[in-house]
Amino acid sequence: MGKAEEVVKTLFTSMANALAKADRVEIRGFGTFKVKHYDGYTGHNPKTGEPIKVKAKKMPFFK
Repeated sequence: MGKAEEVVKTLFTSMANALAKADRVEIRGFGTFKVKHYDGYTGHNPKTGEPIKVKAKKMPFFK
């Protein structure tokens, strides 16, 4: 593995670990990654129109 590849892998691993703990990751001059919580809701199956429960989830968000 080349040095640049190793640095990028380490950076992404560190970011993933921080986001998994719901920590904020700021890259100055670029933006901020944080975990956003989305509540569960009742949606609809687009094919049948049948109501379905969508579970609450946490997803990374970039701003």
